[in-house]
Amino acid sequence: MLLVFHKPYGVLSQFTKQEPEHRTLAEFGLPKQVYPIGRLDWDSEGMLLLSDEKQWNDFLLNPRRGHERTYHVQVEGIATISSTFKLQKGILIQGCKTKPCIAKLLDDPGCPVHNPPIRFRLSVPTSWIELKLTEGRNRQVRRMTAAVGFPTLRLIRTASEDFN
Repeated sequence: MLLVFHKPYGVLSQFTKQEPEHRTLAEFGLPKQVYPIGRLDWDSEGMLLLSDEKQWNDFLLNPRRGHERTYHVQVEGIATISSTFKLQKGILIQGCKTKPCIAKLLDDPGCPVHNPPIRFRLSVPTSWIELKLTEGRNRQVRRMTAAVGFPTLRLIRTASEDFN
């Protein structure tokens, strides 16, 4: 069984609480035998795959397979074509260069309103970038956009190759 689930903002990608106030996947009535394949941080949202079949882990998470994941990223400031070129070539984060990726500027993708609202400052505009990555380091997208001068405000996984 393979399930596609839209993980909301503020929910951990696990079934057990670490703290009483945590929200987890357990509150969504998912089948008991499934587990998440990969993760989305609590402050990210979007497509999360779950399965009861272990072979999906290697197929979807092993970096040598090059499984692509797509993210829509709302960033602080007006992102530039120059910043997307830098992202595409790979960015040095935590002492290691990221793999090349696909990056492009997006018009507002029409996502539902974020609740709670993202940080909103009238004097600082926001823009959207689409990133397609084949690796999934801890908080990688957030670190990449910050490294090119555009901190992430909202992160949504929109697709996973072969599952969109």
